[in-house]
Amino acid sequence: MSGAANDLATDARPAGIEARIARMAQLAAEVGQCESCPRLVSWRRQVARERRAAFAEEVYWGRPVPGFGDSAARVLLLGLAPAAHGANRTGRMFTGDRSGDFLFAALWRTGFANQPTSVGRGDGLELRGAFISAAVRCAPPDNRPSPQERDRCAQWSVRELELLQDVRLVVCLGAFAWRAAWEMRLRWAGARRRVAPPRFAHGAEQIDPEGLERFSMLGCFHPSQQNTFTGRLTEPMIDGVLERARVLAGLPRAGRRAR
Repeated sequence: MSGAANDLATDARPAGIEARIARMAQLAAEVGQCESCPRLVSWRRQVARERRAAFAEEVYWGRPVPGFGDSAARVLLLGLAPAAHGANRTGRMFTGDRSGDFLFAALWRTGFANQPTSVGRGDGLELRGAFISAAVRCAPPDNRPSPQERDRCAQWSVRELELLQDVRLVVCLGAFAWRAAWEMRLRWAGARRRVAPPRFAHGAEQIDPEGLERFSMLGCFHPSQQNTFTGRLTEPMIDGVLERARVLAGLPRAGRRAR
């Protein structure tokens, strides 16, 4: 699994889906060549070169990480940026770290994934009705990209969204992603000036009933260890957001799997 699409086969795929999958793969290849942010390029390469002791024998991805998932997705999950020893190592968003362990287990419980684990490309993971991406595509120092780096990276999210024609909802994993999604929404609506986003909160909704801004927004605390270990984000909380996402995106309710 390269990252752009998980090649999920179903009986009810939109017309032209094969061409869309091919375009997503081409976009993923372009993302992987980006060097627009010198600070991020330097850091991701340093991490890939030095490696963590636990992964000393692995070859790190060490490049920008494309989004991945169902090319017919109705829900887009937007994170912050790749983790230095997670996606920057494995080459797939939220894969290979504790945040991803928490997220993919929730996606599995709520019917968006075929398995509860994500350890590396080619592990059999498939997303159903969902696509995962990030506001910034390179691992940043201290896990803190700058607003300028977010703005430079926005082109990739916009182009992904243009190809993900069925997306109706963006689940924003954290305040940084909430701001990035809001900026995309304004751009899609043709806004000529920046407008401050509504306040981010877990479970916050910005609904677009008329489709003028292309997608609605749903807030969720980021599944970082800081949030999950302290109980700020619990399994019932993230499950509730993902179940609400199915409703807002017009997806059928999924039978919840046991935790």
